[in-house]
Amino acid sequence: MDPVRNPYSPGAGTRPPALVGRDREIEAMDVALQRLLLGRDGRSQLLTGLRGVGKTVMLNEFEHIAEGRGYFHEHVEVGEDGRLPPRLAAALRRVLLAMDARRRIGERIGRALGVLKAFSIRLPEGPELAIEVEAVHGPADSGDLATDLAGLFVEIGELARDHGTGLLLTVDELHYVGAPVLEALVMGLHRAAQLRLPVTLAGAGLPSLAALTGEAKSYAERMFTYPVIDSLSEDQAQEALVVPAEDEGVAWDEDALSRVIQITRGYPYFLQEFGKQAWDAAPDGEVITLEDVDRSVPVATAELDDGFFRVRTGRTNDAERAYLRAMAELGPGPVRTAQVAATLGKSATALGPTRDALLKKALCYSPRWGEIEFTVPMFAAFMKRWLPPPGEAARAADEAL
Repeated sequence: MDPVRNPYSPGAGTRPPALVGRDREIEAMDVALQRLLLGRDGRSQLLTGLRGVGKTVMLNEFEHIAEGRGYFHEHVEVGEDGRLPPRLAAALRRVLLAMDARRRIGERIGRALGVLKAFSIRLPEGPELAIEVEAVHGPADSGDLATDLAGLFVEIGELARDHGTGLLLTVDELHYVGAPVLEALVMGLHRAAQLRLPVTLAGAGLPSLAALTGEAKSYAERMFTYPVIDSLSEDQAQEALVVPAEDEGVAWDEDALSRVIQITRGYPYFLQEFGKQAWDAAPDGEVITLEDVDRSVPVATAELDDGFFRVRTGRTNDAERAYLRAMAELGPGPVRTAQVAATLGKSATALGPTRDALLKKALCYSPRWGEIEFTVPMFAAFMKRWLPPPGEAARAADEAL
């Protein structure tokens, strides 16, 4: 098939040609945004799920919906350092400047920028923002992050409300944020919600995010919903493959579809990668066949290994890789940390630092006490392709510890 016409788009946060299986979340966000503009409560969403299931795509879709409803919006991606407040301040600066450019609000914007400037000055881990106004002291510069975020959200929320608009912040990789900052963020948003101001946040993170926010503030569960973004059903996966091809006048053989869905287990990113490679492997014609898929499997697997999977192991040391390989050997699903230790011939206590490092790097998460699981779908199969069996991996870990 003509690669120029290839409709599939594997990529980080890239919207697939057919965004299927997410209608409930999209409709709920649209309703929440409309309610907020009417001065009513609207629960936003904290999306949780493994890597590659489309959480970032959904945040981008939420921004598109917000723009259609007249909102201002900004996106923040949290790094492994967890430093959200400076990134949040920079995002709010962009929002206020955009409000001024599009609405010509004037003096009121100057005050809001001054409040934001005072807020940024008090941040211990971030530089003062370049804002050409005098700092306005009082509303958001006490030095207590929760109080100051509340003051900042109220200032911007009142400004937005008085000019018939709202603010949506989307925050990706929210699981990296530490408990004190997460608590402050929830408290700040809660104050804006109490005053029925049109300020809200949609976040995304690993499966541990729901528990983290609940631990930060118990009332977080009343402010957000926590949709689990997972693999697609068989029917949805078929639609994700078939619809883009049909738009280009190409059909899928039923056996070819079944093969791709079986290999990918319905995970959206993998569907896009295998769909792309099957298209490129097929000769010019009108049907993608099982033979085309079989020829493309080694190519698609290599693309995932060299990109999607291996990029996540680049910062691991030998001991961490041995731990991951032992997890893979124990089979799919969460495994007991005691079993991992037994596989490596060590005590769970001795492997505690290695486990903690993998959790911090977000290569794994802990669904329950004493359990550990990969954050990337089908990562166990990759580890088995990439590294030798646990006996040899254990020897590597001995040398590293």
